[in-house]
Amino acid sequence: MKVVYDHQIFSSQCYGGISRYFFELAKGLAEVVGDDGSVNVNSPFFVNNYLSGAPSSFGVLGKHMPAFRGVERFCRASNTVLSPLLMRALRPDIVHETYYSSRPSAPRSSRTVITVYDMIHELFPQSFSEKDKTCAVKRQAVQRADHVICISEHTRQDLVRLLNVPVEKTSVVHLGFSLTTSVIEDVQEPVRPYLLYVGMRDGYKNFEKLLRAYACQPWLKENFDLIAFGGGRFSASECAMIERLGVVAKVHQHGGGDQVLASHYRQAAVFVYPSLYEGFGIPPLEAMSYGCPVVCSNTSSIPEVVGTAARMFDPDSTESLANALVEVLQSPEACQELRRLGLARVNEFSWSRCVRETHAIYQRVLS
Repeated sequence: MKVVYDHQIFSSQCYGGISRYFFELAKGLAEVVGDDGSVNVNSPFFVNNYLSGAPSSFGVLGKHMPAFRGVERFCRASNTVLSPLLMRALRPDIVHETYYSSRPSAPRSSRTVITVYDMIHELFPQSFSEKDKTCAVKRQAVQRADHVICISEHTRQDLVRLLNVPVEKTSVVHLGFSLTTSVIEDVQEPVRPYLLYVGMRDGYKNFEKLLRAYACQPWLKENFDLIAFGGGRFSASECAMIERLGVVAKVHQHGGGDQVLASHYRQAAVFVYPSLYEGFGIPPLEAMSYGCPVVCSNTSSIPEVVGTAARMFDPDSTESLANALVEVLQSPEACQELRRLGLARVNEFSWSRCVRETHAIYQRVLS
């Protein structure tokens, strides 16, 4: 079996969830196929830092480019010309496209697989620019593919319903997660216990609802700070809202690498995930892996991921969110039980399982 992953995500993403997924997939698959096949990443020029340190077990056909203004545009333009030439020389059995494109990456003799991560663009168009063409390009890519992998059952149901894709053309393969590290950077002990939020905050991520829930509960404000990790500094509108709610001294934005994030998970009183929609949702698993109790939305794929190992709430209701936080934080027994259930839950998700299930799909597509 000859498998090739195309250049798309690796020429546009230095770090990130999708490129991490394909890096782990390629690395694991190379070990599975061994001498009975080959695994390559066809990206003549790339910016991705995972690939720059890739093991020799799979072939990265390309050159890592240093950061400069316009480097991503250069990589995409160059790869559009060079990648098809290299792809024809490789003569792969399977081409797994790493993102959505209106043009095929695979030669006519190859089978094409694509992964759909979520249907956020279709369900929350107001969160994106009118110039964003993701919906149209995704539809073309899905129609062209021989098989579609979805990262959750909920995403598959949305895909089938919204794009009228035959269910037999789809499979579900859950992601693994990669944050767990034995190295945790020393971070100063917090002055006050805190609630932890991780990631981007705009639109469907529903961070403003969390701010309102936090601010409306005097007991929460008296006993806990709220830390938003990652996602960049607070915007002007976020700062105005935080000031309007009277919680300027209690709401903070922090940043850093995986080691710093791991420390925040380990020290947090609870991890809060108020998102209105996720195609999968890795942060709750990361929190669980560090023994942090999880309080999260009861929508989209999130219940599929967390199972019974989290306290869930209605993300459209400020009261439901606030009550869930108070209920957990006022009960040491509830916190301990969520820690226990979370540590057991994360064992069900691994990159090795993701690799095995994807390899089985490739075999079915070729049969």
